[in-house]
Amino acid sequence: MHCITPDYIVGLVDGEGSFTVYVKNIDSTENAKRRTRVEPKFYLKLIEKDKDILYKLQQFFGCGSVYFQKDIRPHHQNCYRYEVYNREDLAKVIIPFFKKHQLQLTSKRNDFETFCMLMKMIQNNEHLQETGLRKMFALKQTMH
Repeated sequence: MHCITPDYIVGLVDGEGSFTVYVKNIDSTENAKRRTRVEPKFYLKLIEKDKDILYKLQQFFGCGSVYFQKDIRPHHQNCYRYEVYNREDLAKVIIPFFKKHQLQLTSKRNDFETFCMLMKMIQNNEHLQETGLRKMFALKQTMH
């Protein structure tokens, strides 16, 4: 089993990774299935035959989960996801890693910087106030 390097991880995340935050739209009239107001998440999705890399990522970072993601769309393969959603792991493991090892793609780097801003707002409990939640929802719309 080959060990993975920070440079390899950066390249992989540039191509296949995602930093995202679900932010509840308080103006929406739809009944949201989620109970949470905000849900930060870092994830990477690969086809089933490459799932071993996701387990190596989990081992490298020492956090997160790997799980099967069935795809019922025609001409799509089943995938596996490596996902980190624990806020403490995101703040103490994932964010420091990508601050030290910069992403190369501008769009991915911009999403990461926005993700960091949103995480800071969460840590400051801004998502618990309507004005903060609105600000976060607007910021989230700038992400890919």
